[in-house]
Amino acid sequence: MAKPKKPVSGPMRTVVIAVDRSILWMSRRWLLVFSLLVGTYVSVPFMAPILVNAGLSGPATVIYKVYSPFCHQYAYRSWFLFGEEPFYMAPAFEERTGIDPYTNTGRFAARNFYGTPEMGYKVAYCERDVAIYAGILLAGMVYGGLRSRGVRVRPLHWLLYGLIGIGPIALDGFSQLMAQPPFSLPFLPFRESTPFLRSLTGFLFGTMNVWLAYPYVEESMVEIKAELTAKFKRAGLAT
Repeated sequence: MAKPKKPVSGPMRTVVIAVDRSILWMSRRWLLVFSLLVGTYVSVPFMAPILVNAGLSGPATVIYKVYSPFCHQYAYRSWFLFGEEPFYMAPAFEERTGIDPYTNTGRFAARNFYGTPEMGYKVAYCERDVAIYAGILLAGMVYGGLRSRGVRVRPLHWLLYGLIGIGPIALDGFSQLMAQPPFSLPFLPFRESTPFLRSLTGFLFGTMNVWLAYPYVEESMVEIKAELTAKFKRAGLAT
């Protein structure tokens, strides 16, 4: 017969209560926390061109470097601010800069090209990533609005997630990747996606991720909230 667990007491009890209160707080406000984190992640890359344009290239470079592990940052696949055009597709980019984006050295140069006063300055992540995280943020806000009205959103079926969320972005991204050097598969015609397609497929991917994941997160948080509220009630502690 298993021995009953001894109740936690002393300093350890204080620590356990503090941890439980933090988890309970998170279970009640997880959507707000998620939205703030995503909103910050979405917004900071736009500060990079704003800072460069204001003459603060040092802080802007920090933003570019911080985001570089998470995005290729190719200038010919990024949005530009404060310039003549909002984007420069590969031919226009090569014409303006002399950088061939389809060579290894050219890709490296395009990654490290932040812009010029005439062209403007690129956002610190690519067009597709802008759309993905904007989709997550907007879909999260819609989810929150529905939840506040008592609407129960069911998780997206995995088949629809594959068809709408994964399919378009995979088709657009991989058909571009495999049709260009160094792959250049002979049965695929050379193609470069467009800002519209990158934005559309990225936005679909972002919104479908929210529709798939957030209802499951909500279910888990409701269970955690109920368990901890009951636990605090049994211990005679306020929640």
